[in-house]
Amino acid sequence: MKKVTLNDVSRAAGVSRSTASLVLRGNPRIPEATSDRVRLAMAELGYVYNRQAANMRRSESMTLGLIVTDIRNPYFAGLTMTIEEAAHDAGYTLFVGYSRDDVERQYLQLETMVQQQVDGIFLLPATGSELAPVCGIIDRSSVPVVQLARYFSEELDYVGPDNVAAGQQLAQHVSSLGASTAVLVGGPEHSSARTERIKGLETGFTGSGVAFDASLSAATTNNAAGGSEGVARVLDQGIWPDCIVAYSDAVALGIYAELRRRNLDPGRDVSVASFDDITMAELLLPPLTSVSTYPELIGRRAAELLLNRIRDPALQPQRSLIEPALKVRASTAQWRPRT
Repeated sequence: MKKVTLNDVSRAAGVSRSTASLVLRGNPRIPEATSDRVRLAMAELGYVYNRQAANMRRSESMTLGLIVTDIRNPYFAGLTMTIEEAAHDAGYTLFVGYSRDDVERQYLQLETMVQQQVDGIFLLPATGSELAPVCGIIDRSSVPVVQLARYFSEELDYVGPDNVAAGQQLAQHVSSLGASTAVLVGGPEHSSARTERIKGLETGFTGSGVAFDASLSAATTNNAAGGSEGVARVLDQGIWPDCIVAYSDAVALGIYAELRRRNLDPGRDVSVASFDDITMAELLLPPLTSVSTYPELIGRRAAELLLNRIRDPALQPQRSLIEPALKVRASTAQWRPRT
């Protein structure tokens, strides 16, 4: 039996061979009706697409890699979904791995993705990532890497929130409430995002009359369990701040729970503010004041940057910061200074 070719499919569908090829690659510019016609012709003729052969002809795999720390964090989930959508729209398939904030696991995943010949990698770095091991992996294959949300090197592209500005916005808001003390709870101790948020808080509180001592801040995992653990550590030292600043909304969940276990009401007995502004933030009781750091914008910008890097590897390293925006809600707005 004669093998069905793409030329046969294009003739049956009444389109050019190049249009049929674009349909196979998922190009978003092809009208839906045309795509349906081509795929119907494929089904009727029994055409089987040899993706491996096509990739060899193009010298591209049309795949991208994404490594994040933990998909259970709603912020990272939103980031992942946005990147997957952008990759799909550009005709790429996305492979996703989770490092669980473990550098050795991350390096293994990077190695595996390079071996699978992905065309580029999005990397939300595990805490403790270093340039030399990463470059040792990617330099062998010239696979471009874009850092997301956190960074460990200025020699690689980076897209993330302006964490310093986010910290400053939050500090200025807390100062306006009449608070006299504030602490930060949560977040991986050596991550760039936590370091920058502390810097923003320190500069924002300078001269405001609010006592903020970064040495009293409790570093934890970036989740609700970390928030509960961190705020317990602070309160057990006899510290009762006017404002608890959560490293992230995921951490704030645990802070709310631990405060209530101690018969303290978030937003009344102590004000609570946070970073990220995921959808859940405004659904909490009381609704959570949070600085929006826009994971969807980060994802779209990162996808654009990585695709440009694939087309032109000679581009200079790019650093793109997303401007944050403070969203004030009852967790701080209803709080009043203790008398």
